[in-house]
Amino acid sequence: MAGPVETYRGVAYPWLCDAMGHMNTQFYSTLYDGAAFHFLALIAPTSELAPRRLGWADVRQTTEYKHEVRAGSLLVITTRLVKLGTSSITYLHEMRNVESGLLHSTSELVTVLFDLDARRAAPLDAAARGRAAALLE
Repeated sequence: MAGPVETYRGVAYPWLCDAMGHMNTQFYSTLYDGAAFHFLALIAPTSELAPRRLGWADVRQTTEYKHEVRAGSLLVITTRLVKLGTSSITYLHEMRNVESGLLHSTSELVTVLFDLDARRAAPLDAAARGRAAALLE
């Protein structure tokens, strides 16, 4: 299953756009955040993490805006694992236009598995590490 997986599909509604007629940056972040939840669940589902008081904490995000998204654009986000660490993963989202394939934006994140009680990073267990490794290109 290595390679990018689809993590979001939707439309750029007019209410996502600003006075200049293109999608406002806050909504790129919103769409990427939703995509991240879907991607992280492939590695360690919330149903496994919550009872152990574990969660995910983003520690770095770099977003690049390549081409403006206009109202009505059909969008798809695919996500791929770039790097697997002891307690962290690095992954890359790509937001494309469904009809043209045009790359609108990318966002690379480093996310750490986080112990909610100890307030520190926690190592990925064998099951999560195996699922992540299967996603790694």
